[in-house]
Amino acid sequence: MQLNRIFISVSLGLLAVSHSVLSQEISSDDSVETIEVMGTYFNDYQVENASGAMRSNVSLLETPQAVTVIPETIIDEQLATTLGEVLNNDASLSPGSKQRNREVFSSRGFELSSSTGYLRDGHQHWSHYQQPIETLSRVEVIKGPSSILYGQSAPGGLINMVTKQPTVAPLLEISADTDQNGSTRFMLDAGGKLFEATAYRAVLVKQDVDFQREYQNGGTRERDRFLGSLVIEHNITDNLVANVYYDRTNDKAGLDTGAWLNEDADVISNENVINDFSWSFTDIAVENIGAKLSYFFNPDWEMKLGYNEQSFTRQRFESSPGLPSDYQSGDSYTSNPYDRSDDWQFKTVYFDLNGTFTLAGVEHNLLIGANGLDYYYGQLIERGDSIVFTPGEIEPAKPDLDFHRDTSLSVTEYDYYGLYFQDLITLDEQWQVAVGGRYDKQNREGADNESLLPKVGVLYHPAENSTVYLNYSEGFEPQSSETIEDELDRNFGMEIDATTSKQVELGAKWQFSEHLLVNGAIFNIEKTGTLISEQLLNDPVFETVTTQSGKQVHKGVEFSAQGAVTDKLFLMASFMYLSAEFEEDENYQGNTPVDAPKWSASIWSRYEVTEALALNAGVFYQGERYADNNNTVLKDAYTRVDVGATYRTHIWDKTVDFRLNVENVFDADYLAGGGINNVTIGNGATARLEAKVSF
Repeated sequence: MQLNRIFISVSLGLLAVSHSVLSQEISSDDSVETIEVMGTYFNDYQVENASGAMRSNVSLLETPQAVTVIPETIIDEQLATTLGEVLNNDASLSPGSKQRNREVFSSRGFELSSSTGYLRDGHQHWSHYQQPIETLSRVEVIKGPSSILYGQSAPGGLINMVTKQPTVAPLLEISADTDQNGSTRFMLDAGGKLFEATAYRAVLVKQDVDFQREYQNGGTRERDRFLGSLVIEHNITDNLVANVYYDRTNDKAGLDTGAWLNEDADVISNENVINDFSWSFTDIAVENIGAKLSYFFNPDWEMKLGYNEQSFTRQRFESSPGLPSDYQSGDSYTSNPYDRSDDWQFKTVYFDLNGTFTLAGVEHNLLIGANGLDYYYGQLIERGDSIVFTPGEIEPAKPDLDFHRDTSLSVTEYDYYGLYFQDLITLDEQWQVAVGGRYDKQNREGADNESLLPKVGVLYHPAENSTVYLNYSEGFEPQSSETIEDELDRNFGMEIDATTSKQVELGAKWQFSEHLLVNGAIFNIEKTGTLISEQLLNDPVFETVTTQSGKQVHKGVEFSAQGAVTDKLFLMASFMYLSAEFEEDENYQGNTPVDAPKWSASIWSRYEVTEALALNAGVFYQGERYADNNNTVLKDAYTRVDVGATYRTHIWDKTVDFRLNVENVFDADYLAGGGINNVTIGNGATARLEAKVSF
């Protein structure tokens, strides 16, 4: 297609330019001394530790669980603008629905909750929106239950987003990128010293997105996003460091709740046309403000105290189209519009005391801590009359709806706290044991819960650069109440229990050639009490039906490799085999959960042709996935191939990087995450070009 020809032309142009520049440098003066460069060998694909996995400075070789760290280098190379684009690099994560300008993911087949599945710098983080990844230095994927350190969390794992921190050295980067749809993003990243003992980091982003799918009236779906972030760090004394930060995100976008599928997994709505009306939108404002104090008693002991206050407000003006049960392409369907306001307030705090000591000849790395959450949610909503619409007709006018007219504020409040400890015990050069536990208490009207959770891991190091480990961990997730609260759910008032989980994992890690980390893991996770919500079709009273499963069992094998293969070739690769099943369930026994592929894989690589030119290639594979828990609709497997190239030069003594990426270079048609009535249509071939200047 035309886009492929454009990419080939530009790539050849970059190669020609680099070859020309090199030729001129070599031939312009034969008397100039030639210096042979044997590659940069800057191993920026591999990270040695993950701060979120053990909440302390412990290497990955001493961490008794599977962890993947996606560094900033890969985020930048892929020109990623959403967290989903970053998480594609780990095969254990599968994408779900992208409806309503947010992203949903599953880890090892278990969906990550917006309230309990994500962390930011170790704080529980409300993530009911697309995360501002321009502020991140890396993303840590922590596999398996992690409740002993963080409290309520899904059995599949946690996503810890680690933010960029102040720099002592001066930093100023300005970049701009665009794609063939007309989308643009402008970014400033600055840092350095403010005063002798004070440093800062600031990030500004302005992004406008034009999406490929259009509305019924031919209008373009657009997104307008602004991000501002500031972090200041001050050394109060040699032992006491204060860190304060503030960031704000404004994100407004037209709505696209996804396409509709029939029993053959064929798109029965027009795959290029959005079923929502062009006047539907979501408008989000998110603020984070917080502080962290770090006190170093001595080189062996450290105390941290952190506080974060997150404010998340959203207006959602919906047309809310519903899929009829016997829908055929071109048939009429009904929309049920409403105007809704959501107000979430997340206040989190933690205290950690971490240190190392020797007792009776045995080394200990001890963590003692506590964390807590204060949660508030308020909702206002005004609903309008139903609209019957036939594709091809003139789009209905925007109804007169205003959530401010709702006088019955719906409020949900609760708080919880937990006390935890963890001890990594080094018995000798070959054997280590990690033990831990947590007491967790939730205070909520009608839904008080408490739990006591253990965790144990055994590590064996057959050599200095390798580890074999076995761990056992548990998870606990109190439900929102003792009964289903949604009045529009058919099972409104049904009693529900807390969700519990446990995992056994056997794994191995090998630091190959000091520059490439290879991981493998076999896991078995059991979860009881999962809430399963299904959309109802043609029901005049209820929108959903929610049930609680008996037991889910997810078994799998993972493998990953990350780092430098040679001094010019860098690699991040992973694959997963997953057997996910409702083992004991009244409605779905023997079935596979939605968007839990049996096979998945990802590869991203960089090859440094010269010091000025680097090439990238990536392959992302998702196996067959069910679009419903009844397992009547099976989405095909797909493979997406991405390519890219970076050329570095100097203009007016400033370093300038030009980057070209093409996502889905072979223009493959595929269905990404989502179910029968909200599946995401994969984007066709998309080219993006960036220019970045470093001062």
